[in-house]
Amino acid sequence: MFKGFTRFLQRPGERLKHLFGSQDGPGESPGLRVIPRDQHSVSRRLFSEPALKVLYRLHNAGYEAYLVGGCIRDSLLGKQPKDFDVATDATPEEVRELFRNSRIIGRRFRIVHVRFGREVIEVTTFRGKPNEDHGEHLSQQSDDGLLLRDNVWGDVEEDALRRDFTVNALYYNIADFSIHDWADGVSDIESRTLRMIGDPATRYREDPVRMLRAIRFAAKLDFDFAAATEAPIREMAPLLLQIPPARLFDEVLKLFLAGHALTTFRLLRDYDLFAMLFPEADEALSELPWAEALFERALANTDARIQQDRPVTPAFLFAALLWPGVVQRQARLQEDGMPPVPALQAAAQQAVSRQLQHISIPKRFSIPMREIWDLQQRLPQRRGRRAIQTREHPRFRAAYDFLLLREEAGEIKPGLGDWWTAFQEGDEHDQQRLLGKAASQGDEPRPRKRRPRKRRRRPGGAGGDQHG
Repeated sequence: MFKGFTRFLQRPGERLKHLFGSQDGPGESPGLRVIPRDQHSVSRRLFSEPALKVLYRLHNAGYEAYLVGGCIRDSLLGKQPKDFDVATDATPEEVRELFRNSRIIGRRFRIVHVRFGREVIEVTTFRGKPNEDHGEHLSQQSDDGLLLRDNVWGDVEEDALRRDFTVNALYYNIADFSIHDWADGVSDIESRTLRMIGDPATRYREDPVRMLRAIRFAAKLDFDFAAATEAPIREMAPLLLQIPPARLFDEVLKLFLAGHALTTFRLLRDYDLFAMLFPEADEALSELPWAEALFERALANTDARIQQDRPVTPAFLFAALLWPGVVQRQARLQEDGMPPVPALQAAAQQAVSRQLQHISIPKRFSIPMREIWDLQQRLPQRRGRRAIQTREHPRFRAAYDFLLLREEAGEIKPGLGDWWTAFQEGDEHDQQRLLGKAASQGDEPRPRKRRPRKRRRRPGGAGGDQHG
């Protein structure tokens, strides 16, 4: 009897549904499962000190406090958690009162950021299901089902069932160190399945970015989609066009700077999502034979740098993804008679303007990106001091790496990259020899012929003014 009662306490939702004959529909919650500390591998030693400080201060103040989502999922998968999100029944204002080092952000979803030096702990209040009694200042939805505002507070169960995927509806309770599994996420972790909570089509309409999150998690975790989760994505991909470009910029960074950019790119293309983010790049894939190789090499290099803990910059990534469109535009402008340098500048401006309609690119990235492109026309010019001046440009290294990518992808013939490699590695004597070799090979543009200077006529000479 006691064993049965214990199981009832651990999974009350399942037991009640069994007793009353209720059955779950596809993707619905099977009820709460409480996993005691001695039955799971998640330890507080895996959590950052700031995350624990937030949990304990909320708990000691009488609030419920859980670590939730990816940090618990990754811990169960044997990965080191990096980002720590806290869910609580305290309102944003109550959280703000507890932590001086915090601020409330967001209108669509109000959350609290608690800052400890460079680490930020995100604290969210349990969200509930909106109803007709809630005004538009709390909950608002477009005619297409897009959530415009979602600030209705609820309890932990409502909060869990409003999360996106079952593997993210895992709550670590600081009160007794148990894990509360509201949607059978542990089973999906064991089977490596990504499953949407609720009806996937409805959830994608509420927030189309969930399709990008599905791709990101599938790539990062090497999970397979549940059939119902996967089915609507291709048809609903155009819903991403409703999302503000600034928000999509943040999502693109998460997609491509997490160490799985190449796999992510292939999944985005497979599910027709890439065209919603980078339309001109997607068009170039079917028109330029080297575009796909350029993208894949750039993304693979980004993954390698992240694995090696080397710095990466979105500027280089955007430079690669937008470059084929720039090349096509430049070619058309030159066919119309525009010189190469102005044609490149105009093409770059046009390509960036179109891209900004889909994804915002802050100037701190768009300016270096444009410099990388501009240097592609300076790198072949190696006469006199030009090579040395180019070598001293702050963006030279990125432009040199970009040149190597273009050669590897087959856009331009190899050779120039080797010359610049040798020029960087050589001493002054080697550099002078390389400069002479480049000039003798006729790679440089011919010097402009000077116009003959007009001879000044002397006074009194032939044809000059006569004074008498």
